[in-house]
Amino acid sequence: MKVGIIGAGAAGFFMAIQVKTRCPKAEVTIYEKSSSVLAKVRVSGGGRCNLTNSFAEVVDLSHVYPRGHRQMKRWLSEFSHTDAFDWFESHGVALVTQEDQCVFPKVQDSAAVINCLTDHARRLGVKVCLKHAVQCVVRTETDQLQIQFQGQQPAALCDKVAVTIGGTPRSEAHDWLSALGHRMESPCPSLYTFAIKHSALNNLMGIVVDAVQVGIAGTKFRAEGTLLITHWGVSGPAVLRLSSYAARHLSDQGFRAPLVVSWAGDRTTEEVVETLQYLSVEHARKQLGSIRPYGLQARLWQYLLQRAELPDTRTWAELGKKALNKLATILTADTYEIEGKGTWKEEFVTCGGVSLKSVSTKTLESKCCPGLYFAGEVLDVDAVTGGFNLQAAWTMAYVAAQGICRDCE
Repeated sequence: MKVGIIGAGAAGFFMAIQVKTRCPKAEVTIYEKSSSVLAKVRVSGGGRCNLTNSFAEVVDLSHVYPRGHRQMKRWLSEFSHTDAFDWFESHGVALVTQEDQCVFPKVQDSAAVINCLTDHARRLGVKVCLKHAVQCVVRTETDQLQIQFQGQQPAALCDKVAVTIGGTPRSEAHDWLSALGHRMESPCPSLYTFAIKHSALNNLMGIVVDAVQVGIAGTKFRAEGTLLITHWGVSGPAVLRLSSYAARHLSDQGFRAPLVVSWAGDRTTEEVVETLQYLSVEHARKQLGSIRPYGLQARLWQYLLQRAELPDTRTWAELGKKALNKLATILTADTYEIEGKGTWKEEFVTCGGVSLKSVSTKTLESKCCPGLYFAGEVLDVDAVTGGFNLQAAWTMAYVAAQGICRDCE
């Protein structure tokens, strides 16, 4: 059996290894359009490779897989995060789980994961062909699949083909897949920072605030976590999660929308009012600037007082009902205008791609083109930051490899 895998990323390499493990006699070749392999793995987690997550804090898969969570639940039952953890450790990559439940190699270097995958694939006899950009896949008269490449490279004749090319913000890059009859979901960016032109806020760059809640005004899109104030706007896990949840909405709005920030986390305005009332009694003679609720940093608290038009020298006893309510609103619904998306260079995720309606949920085989399989971000499955996207790659590659190997087992 000849198997061609298009794309030398995480899903492509892991699938090649799984196919060769199950079907040692199969000829497996990975075709990659660029001159290097596993490029995204190399930069994942700031170059340390956040290869999975403990899932200990995941109560609902839709919170980490905004698109494809129902299918991921089924696929994870076949190859879970614990399976991925055990596989890498058993193949020489010692792992460590951080307090935030992200899993990294103990050496804190993505090279450990890259070397593990490339070395194991080489030992199994997987071939890798670089600078092979695919033009199309066609079915031959002998019912095989032929991969045709751009330029002068000869076509490759395969019994089974897997597409693991990742996501792309350009819909035309997937035209050859739609030409085969696959339904495509329009691609758009996910996991990015927000550009906010607000000089007073931008001047607070470097401040990190834990347990913030952010949302898009007028929608149900909400996210919680750490927020980082930058010189161009806001970043951090809370913002990245929100950009993932609201990816399509923000794309449709031209990446412009009102951002609501609750510096008090998930507390309601009424709860914050009660806290401020307590402080006004307990610290009546003290100045507003000297008592900071919710552990807010001094510079941020001074800024929020200015937003509420309150001098920091005013005493808590002088904080009237109107001013108290205004401060509570600033703490729970501080609003800014998103004026575009920033670039988060370490990882870039795209939502959209081949619709899950075009593939078999059981095997990830195409419903339009028998013998063609998919795995990874080329499908309309994507996740928030935290190792969940790479876990999806390992899981889908494992499931698709099972489908590919049905005939040889």
